[in-house]
Amino acid sequence: MTAPEHVARAAEPVAGAPSHLELMWLQTDWPRIESQVRRLQVRIAKATKEGRWGKVQALQRLLTRSHSGKLLAVKRVTENRGKRTPGVDGKIWSTPAAKSKGVQELRHRGYRPLPLRRIYIPKSNGKQRPLGIPTMSDRAMQALWKLAVEPVSETQADRNSYGFRPARSTADAIAYCFTALAKRGSAQWVLEGDIRGCFDNISHDWMLKNIPMDKTVLRRWLQAGYIERGSLYATEAGTPQGGIISPVLASMTLDGLEEAVLTSVAPTERTRRRHRFKVHVVRYADDFVVTGASQEVLTQHVRPAVAQFLAPRGLELSEEKTRVTHIDQGFDFLGQNLRKYAGKLLITPAKKSVKALLDKVREIVRANLGATQANLLFILNPIIRGWANYHRHVVSKARFAWLDHKIWYILWKWAVRRHPMKPANWVKDRYFHCRGHRSWVFATRAMVGGSVRDVELFAASTIAIVRHVKIRGDANPFDPAWDAYLTRRGAAR
Repeated sequence: MTAPEHVARAAEPVAGAPSHLELMWLQTDWPRIESQVRRLQVRIAKATKEGRWGKVQALQRLLTRSHSGKLLAVKRVTENRGKRTPGVDGKIWSTPAAKSKGVQELRHRGYRPLPLRRIYIPKSNGKQRPLGIPTMSDRAMQALWKLAVEPVSETQADRNSYGFRPARSTADAIAYCFTALAKRGSAQWVLEGDIRGCFDNISHDWMLKNIPMDKTVLRRWLQAGYIERGSLYATEAGTPQGGIISPVLASMTLDGLEEAVLTSVAPTERTRRRHRFKVHVVRYADDFVVTGASQEVLTQHVRPAVAQFLAPRGLELSEEKTRVTHIDQGFDFLGQNLRKYAGKLLITPAKKSVKALLDKVREIVRANLGATQANLLFILNPIIRGWANYHRHVVSKARFAWLDHKIWYILWKWAVRRHPMKPANWVKDRYFHCRGHRSWVFATRAMVGGSVRDVELFAASTIAIVRHVKIRGDANPFDPAWDAYLTRRGAAR
């Protein structure tokens, strides 16, 4: 073999060996990448706080053109829940090589987003919610700009806004409701605010003037349109639900609502301290409540102020769903019911939330009449556990026990129906067993993780009730001064 032939043979790829693109992805030092992006985000937040908007723009450009930012953006869109859902081009990035190629193709020069793929998901009221699914490339570009916009959003956000924000949750919103309403001298009236079609009606002109990001990219996202049943439709307003950056854009659109409400009843900090209007604003995404000392404060001052705040943004309150309620009558917020009984505030799982869980359990059981007991348990347990964990911070113990009984009865009927010719004792011995001090536990043995184990129905009543400590209003995950505080909160959970 001559020397040139030997060199040529050595240059040939070995069968089954990873390609250059695969190695680029697999060998990425993710802690270093995240650290580099984090440093830029901290600088953006600092410049925002100082009002240096020219520097904010320069740092955003630096982040969105950086290789680290592109890598992290692609990583996030290929590891989230929608990673297997394609856009109109039908493509997903499921291999390391495809992800590396996606990073290389993430360029601003000549960027043109494709239309969204329109799908519908059912809402709790029986209607359908439209979702717009971007392509993987457009999702990655949105994730990249979210990295650059989120530090600005967090620095300027309302103190008591909790929706779709890092380190905040619905539990924080409910905890602040408790703070504002629980005392004997707290506000007695609540304005339940509902914005009509918030995501679908936000003014494009307002966003282009006020959202601090590249206007060309934002305009192309907003005007990309969507495809439904083979036809292309234009989008003249709104930010599509389903886009990664859409919650941030919607949240930034509504930031300032809290200040507008407070100013409507007390224009200065001094008058706010002196007059006891008892006005508090709690917002989660586009759902919000406002407390007040009297019905007149909410109807004559707060509600007009909210309408005036929303109008330039192309939004309006829903006349049917926006109402003023006395705390003794109670109201539902974020799946939980807040109501005072003889002067004591109790927060419990809302009846609609309980009914939705039981309806879902019944639907799953009906759809699995022929399934094995183990498969049915594998489907039901995550749903029950997730619901119970969501409500574990409020007065839920009695409701958990009641739900366990209702679900047990649904499963008893499922078991009896499978064996109509067998006596009840036989059905009990086959499907229900003793576990410790509990009898009649819906359980079986199944293969789990390569070994045979006992699998039983998760009991909501086994979840401990733990009161949630609300996050401090000024906490900013992009400000290093809050790192120790947020670390302690994360460790406490």
